Amino acid sequence: MVDNAKLKDVAKEVISREDVRLLIGYRPGTYGFRARPAFVENSDQVDELIFSPACVSNLSSYLTLEEKTPLPRGVEPDLRKVAVMVKGCDSRALVQQLVEKAYDREHILVLGIPCRGVVDMAKVENRFPGVISGEIAMEGDNLVFSFDGKEETVPKEELLAEKCKRCRYPTPLISDLLLDDEVERFADDDYSDITAMEGKSTEEKWAFWEEQFSRCIRCYSCRNVCPMCYCEDCVLDRLKPVWARRSVDISENTVYHISRAYHLAGRCIQCGECERVCPVDIPLMLLNRKFYRDVEELYDYEPGIKVEEKPLLSTFSVDDKEDFIL
Repeated sequence: MVDNAKLKDVAKEVISREDVRLLIGYRPGTYGFRARPAFVENSDQVDELIFSPACVSNLSSYLTLEEKTPLPRGVEPDLRKVAVMVKGCDSRALVQQLVEKAYDREHILVLGIPCRGVVDMAKVENRFPGVISGEIAMEGDNLVFSFDGKEETVPKEELLAEKCKRCRYPTPLISDLLLDDEVERFADDDYSDITAMEGKSTEEKWAFWEEQFSRCIRCYSCRNVCPMCYCEDCVLDRLKPVWARRSVDISENTVYHISRAYHLAGRCIQCGECERVCPVDIPLMLLNRKFYRDVEELYDYEPGIKVEEKPLLSTFSVDDKEDFIL
């Protein structure tokens, strides 16, 4: 795990550069063991920066969320770089955003953090209920929780986020500054749960998803947190024509989630943010990973790996499978 003293030294050097206007990183949260995004504009704010197993958020989402308000006449836009801290999975979002021309490479400065895993905060809060303030550190294969003047050690595997147990790219695939030694791949996805779902009958599959989608309250947290959902005009918000109604019922909820899944086919980078923020615990990654596996098997394509790659749906190969064409 990256040394926080080194992180702060590098951050202070970066934010002091004349060509950098903002650094996006992590700082301690306001409750429990949580961490939250930090937006550092000057060197005086650097001391609040941290990196720990609590830093679960994908900060790449903020690069496409910046509001570009109209400028007064005669005022030039600030085109200096935005620096951002990214884990391995987060870096894939940067790569895919660059593939899709969301912004130019020279407009960002990437601080790469090789990652050995982050926690599932729901599991942590279930294990340590009622903790007002605490810290998490990683020591080898264990997590060390410090709170209320004491420490407790827990095997990492018990509280690790599920996405980390499938992570193929723990070291950032794109970076200008790497803040720690590279981490070798320690996991992979065998898609066993996807295979099990595919083995069910059509009626069983529909019963499962009907139960899941019926709980959706259409808060749009999954869309808002997704680093690949950055369209300024979302088709699911349009009123003329109406593609998906605003009503919260099983029919419209199904349209919403299936539409999102198709929109992310060949684009989802497996960060798991949608599932993490869902207030009703819909297993959205089960759906997204089904598309991810199919794209990988059908087209030998993984999104968010190479900046020079072209988007999946903008390419054609004579070797593409065509069994589905009638």
